[in-house]
Amino acid sequence: MMRVRMPQTGPALSPKDEPAGGSLSKAVFLHLDGKRQEALKELRDAAARGERQPQLFSAAAHIEYELGAFEEAVESYRRLLELEPEHRTGHFNRAVCLGRLGRWAEAAEGFEAALRLDPSRDEAHLGLGTCLIHLERADDAVRVFNSYLIRFPDDEEALFGKAVAMQIACRFDEAAEMYQKILVNNPRSEQCLTNLVAMHLARQDYAKLRDCAQKLRSLSIDSQTALEALATAAFAEKDFAAAAAYAKRLTELFPDQFENWFNLGVACQKLERYGEAVDAHTHAVTLKPDSPQALLDLGVAHQKMGSLGAARAAFERALELAPNLAGAMWNLALVLEQLGERAKAEELYGQLPEDKPESEDAIFRLGYLRLLRGDFTGSAKAFAACLQKRPGWQEAQLNAAIANWRASNIPAAHEFFEKVLAANPNSPDALRGLAALALEEQEWPRAFDLHRRLLDIGERGAELYYNIGLICQKRNQASESVLYYQEALKQNPGFAEALLNLGHAMRSLGKEEEARACWQRAIAVRPELAASYFEPGS
Repeated sequence: MMRVRMPQTGPALSPKDEPAGGSLSKAVFLHLDGKRQEALKELRDAAARGERQPQLFSAAAHIEYELGAFEEAVESYRRLLELEPEHRTGHFNRAVCLGRLGRWAEAAEGFEAALRLDPSRDEAHLGLGTCLIHLERADDAVRVFNSYLIRFPDDEEALFGKAVAMQIACRFDEAAEMYQKILVNNPRSEQCLTNLVAMHLARQDYAKLRDCAQKLRSLSIDSQTALEALATAAFAEKDFAAAAAYAKRLTELFPDQFENWFNLGVACQKLERYGEAVDAHTHAVTLKPDSPQALLDLGVAHQKMGSLGAARAAFERALELAPNLAGAMWNLALVLEQLGERAKAEELYGQLPEDKPESEDAIFRLGYLRLLRGDFTGSAKAFAACLQKRPGWQEAQLNAAIANWRASNIPAAHEFFEKVLAANPNSPDALRGLAALALEEQEWPRAFDLHRRLLDIGERGAELYYNIGLICQKRNQASESVLYYQEALKQNPGFAEALLNLGHAMRSLGKEEEARACWQRAIAVRPELAASYFEPGS
């Protein structure tokens, strides 16, 4: 975040430093003519011949610095300081070069040596503070900048350095105050706004992050830092349309950056723009083929589009790269189910790690698939595992009741249906399940009450009326049964079983003609019911 300020690295060269005709004089004239390489060669040749004047190495280092040859400049300053350990600018200039090379500890030692020789050399304070920041000695850096700011309280570079040091030390409020102070005098300071963006991002203060990023973008409309910050804030605030717009612009500006395409895909997926999500994630995977997460998201986008083959391929590739990627396992299993490959889907559901969020739903699907293929005991175990993870899960309780019922564990079936009913007294599924159990166990009064409760909560249907009619018939309540069978037939005029049993109820009431008419209609609809002509059905 903080730059080393690079001052002049030495005194200006002058012919008077050596008699005319000497190597230094020739180098000066060549330098004045803009022939820096020739000047440097003259100085190096002189050193190779054994000349040892300090000015020779100082001048060589000066030119090497100008040419960006910082390693060579460091070496020339070292040789200068061997000859003249207390050279007025040698330690400072060498430290500047070391800073350019990122050798911060050595640079800090050089600036400290420069300050020992010349405490009034203010630029050495700035250089030392910068080195301390890079060495993560933030508190020491603050002290160094403070000593400089006593003399120059409005110096922007020192204020900026102190703010950076406080930011690194997590003194965010003080750092923000310092950045704002700089911005009052220099509202176009992109460095300050950039660092404020980083700080607000670290603090997850998305309102301030967006404000700073917008100011930064007003200075540079296509600032990558600003666009990335605005996208991050939009994602955090679930403004996926804005996030997609910022991510789209980033892909236009920086098309070779994986993150931009990935984020665009995520935003489009959230907006249910699955075609655009497929395109974005395809670009992301092209840039980074070994990204399991990008492949997972690509697969989900294909899945939402109904492209099950493409989704399967993406999920399978993701699992090749990351065999325990729960999201890929879960979604691949769903796709396999849709493709009719239930055995493979069941296997995958069983492999999902239990500590992953998807594991609850996976165990539920495992129970469901076992139920479909008739493994009722295994299904009941799976739904019991669901309820260990989430005890009040009503869908799991209902399916556990059904699985136990099919497995002939009637007490357990009763228990699970009753748990659902305790949590939701008007649950039609629980009432239907308990009513069916009561019918099966021939508990006619209880069966009647449960079916009537279904009517009370607004449930209707031919089967419901038929069952109540059957219960009344079993309780020798022929008149009542007739009414309910007739209601069933209003719902479904071709309900053959209702016609057959209505005939038996009519006959028990002495209405032979009506009974025969019902039987004739029933057998016309379903001839096989003729076998039930002589006694009521069930």
